[in-house]
Amino acid sequence: MRKSRMALAVASAFPLVLTFTLTGAVPAFAQTTDRGANAAVKELGVVTITGGQPTSLPTQIPTTIEGVTREQIEHAINATDSEDALKYLPSLLVRKRYIGDYNHAVLSTRASGTGNPARSMVFADGILLSNYLGNGPTNAPRWMLVTPEEIERVDVLYGPFSAAYAGNSVGAVVDYVTRMPTQFEAHGKVSVQHQPFDLYGTNATYAGKQVSASVGNKNGDWSWFLNFNKTDSEGQPLTFPTRLVSAGTVGSVGTPVTGAVLGNNRSNQPWYLLGTATQYHTQQDHIKAKIAYDFSPTVRAAYTLGWWHNESEGRPASYLRDANGNAVYGGTVNINGRSYTLAPTDFNVSNENLTHFMHGLSVKSNTKGAFDWEVAASLYDYQTDTLRAATVALPAALTGGAGRIVNSKGTGWNTLAAKGTWRPDGLQGAHTVDFGLQRDSYQLRTVENATANWINGAAGARNQAFNGDTQLLGLWAQDTWKIAPQWKAVLGARAERWSASNGQTGNATTTVSHPVRNETYVSPKAAVAYQANDLWVLKASTGRAVRMPTVAELYQGGVSGSGTLINNDPNLKPEKSWTTELTAERDMGNGLLRLTAFFERTKDALYSQTNVLVTPNVTNVQNVDAIRTKGIELSYQAANVFVRGLELGSSLTWTDSKIKRNDKFPASVGKWQPRIPEWRATAVATYRPDDKWSYTLGARYSGRQYSTLDNTDVNGFAYQGASRYFTTDVRVRYQITKAVSAAVGIDNLNNYRFWNFHPYPQRSYLAELKVSL
Repeated sequence: MRKSRMALAVASAFPLVLTFTLTGAVPAFAQTTDRGANAAVKELGVVTITGGQPTSLPTQIPTTIEGVTREQIEHAINATDSEDALKYLPSLLVRKRYIGDYNHAVLSTRASGTGNPARSMVFADGILLSNYLGNGPTNAPRWMLVTPEEIERVDVLYGPFSAAYAGNSVGAVVDYVTRMPTQFEAHGKVSVQHQPFDLYGTNATYAGKQVSASVGNKNGDWSWFLNFNKTDSEGQPLTFPTRLVSAGTVGSVGTPVTGAVLGNNRSNQPWYLLGTATQYHTQQDHIKAKIAYDFSPTVRAAYTLGWWHNESEGRPASYLRDANGNAVYGGTVNINGRSYTLAPTDFNVSNENLTHFMHGLSVKSNTKGAFDWEVAASLYDYQTDTLRAATVALPAALTGGAGRIVNSKGTGWNTLAAKGTWRPDGLQGAHTVDFGLQRDSYQLRTVENATANWINGAAGARNQAFNGDTQLLGLWAQDTWKIAPQWKAVLGARAERWSASNGQTGNATTTVSHPVRNETYVSPKAAVAYQANDLWVLKASTGRAVRMPTVAELYQGGVSGSGTLINNDPNLKPEKSWTTELTAERDMGNGLLRLTAFFERTKDALYSQTNVLVTPNVTNVQNVDAIRTKGIELSYQAANVFVRGLELGSSLTWTDSKIKRNDKFPASVGKWQPRIPEWRATAVATYRPDDKWSYTLGARYSGRQYSTLDNTDVNGFAYQGASRYFTTDVRVRYQITKAVSAAVGIDNLNNYRFWNFHPYPQRSYLAELKVSL
């Protein structure tokens, strides 16, 4: 097949020869212009490229793949956090609420909403960043262990079609490949951000600043890289205490107050918004150290140490004012002739102190001969993880008083994997066999205690506690078989042994222990590609994925006074999905056009819902019997569109995702799966007229969504709602000298007000200065 300019552009970014089996696009949303570098050859969806850092992905990937390079991030994206690299990729959304969002920036994919982060996988150089301790907004991937300045490129694999990955890959697999120098290099960057924010009774400005520095070198067989990043960020208000108008008692009881904002909730019921309850000021420090040693030209050992520290404050503000203009935070208040009682925790005050460590060690060969291998281990450790919150009302809480302490020290996960690649007939032979054995282990340790002084008091009596472990052993293999010059197939299977143990759920006086569980599953995978002619490749992939329940879904709930479990179910079934893709790709000469139809059938999906079959009704994480998803994804990326220097990336996705059976909650049958819009689209255009300037305009769209299984939240443009959105972004970058560059940008240029439970940022300004030696 002829070499495309698109593929040649990819070649300039990678120093080692890698081979991928793709049922989707070459990895880029808008590839850089052809620099006449090393050639890249596409054949039956297999891309052989030369250049930069080797990925940790298997050599054969039977799925759609998209991606973004370091150069594209620098020119086209206002990237303050590593997850911003995914901003314009097809069918992806990261629920990032503010710069440095460390606990809610979850990833959404084609058939998985932002409430399901356990249905995607995020790695950095093969080290697992996804947080499978739970499956909710607080279990976001550990994005902060990668800074934008470290990224060499990001590869995104759609769907569970590679046997190398557990069932969490049902949505997508994201792999960050970070920098490893081949000669001395040093970088520094400073940036500032500014966000005016006007919503409900809040009219204020929130700001942030970041400093990043990195240095690295290669000396003989040794190479090393050191990165430091500091973020100081104030986000916009995220939560709001409310009262339904109908819940007030008619009369004159209570302190008369003004300032409450009247609005409608997500179900279109009138309510009052009384103020803000959570507005974070976060200060984060990140250090990443990497060292590698080449035992030979084909065998390398590498070690990574990541350290992340965060101190954050959550502070509220009341809209309510008494007759003297004083802010009111507690007691009984009277709003327009109705009385309401304010709880001390309506305006919650909190401090967090977090220190997390990440370790990664690998030894791998890269001979491209008959056999290559890799052994890798990683550890993510919650060394310190403490939340302190007041249980007394403001303003007294600002100086102390009773509260609670939530301590998660000892929580974390570790992985161990051995992989191999066998080429019985050499690099260009008919068969390439990838296989491996891995173990992933997760530990949840959380205890909440009362304290006499929430700011610095000692832990007192226990309020509640949750413990538990899960472990997944996986044995997998897949064979990429070149059947004929125009045909290639990938056949694989993954066998898994899952166990759950040490489960405990406790309240102040009672601890309930849960029995050990062991279950075994097999997930087959298959793909085929056909080279129809020089321009067209047709592909089909199918695979099964079994997504195991997380520790928190099993054990993090409560115990009633009688010792009965509430809000959790240790007997949850795993999700079981069959996913299929049908893809047609066309080489456009200067780009790639891809059309993919995707289908997913999921049994026993895991969602929080109310079981109406029992009395009294029980609300917790439960299995939803059946969900069906179908959709079409169109993606186009090209360089030198109409004029030289204009790069374009775009996508359009239509999805139909409905609940087909749910015996425990029949009202949800036939309704949309939460947080999955029918339409979504992205577009980004970067014009580089010369080697000095680049100008970027980006846009993102998502249709209406629902947060509830029965779709009763019809008002998305409200606190706790999930709205449609259309936002535009701009970025201008100037290369001042060979070593110095500057950029300015605006995210949400059109100042669209949109929601995903919390309000997203409004128009945000950014300026940055970067030096590279």
